[in-house]
Amino acid sequence: MLGCHGLNTSELLLIKEVNYIMATEAKPNPKYKVIGTRPIRPDGIEKVTGKAKFGADYQDSTLLQGKILRSPHAHANIKSINIDKALKHPGVKAIVTHKDFPEPPEGLTTIGEGSSVNLKFISSNVLARDKVLYKGHAIAGVAATSPHIAEEALELIEVEYEILKPVLTAPEAMEDNSPL
Repeated sequence: MLGCHGLNTSELLLIKEVNYIMATEAKPNPKYKVIGTRPIRPDGIEKVTGKAKFGADYQDSTLLQGKILRSPHAHANIKSINIDKALKHPGVKAIVTHKDFPEPPEGLTTIGEGSSVNLKFISSNVLARDKVLYKGHAIAGVAATSPHIAEEALELIEVEYEILKPVLTAPEAMEDNSPL
């Protein structure tokens, strides 16, 4: 049997139980206007019953799906990235690599309140530029009409790596021939 808001009997009982628990809890301190109070949640019933809609619940044929190509290596120089075959794949709308972003300045940059950051390092962590810093480092991004097409396009991107020996300790990093 359906009641108000299109809820069945068990859902209505759940809501009544929650309301009872909330009503019998300790009363809020009158000194405060917000602390210790229960705000009214107009979407509470929908969330509790699983009927609420979230962003991931909506599908639209005009939306593009994205996938990221990640490095299989923990430490490597990127010699080349070829996206030509992937761009020609039907359904692929765009591919982005580090070449699509401006070259960040060398050295430290002040970003406010006295903080300084190395923009080149931060930028390289978004999409690998010349070097892979860890396994799973993002190399390229694909936007396509479906997630399956994006996956297929990832397989068509050719990346040539020069695999480097990982540097795992501080003494190794300080050696003259260390591949940093």
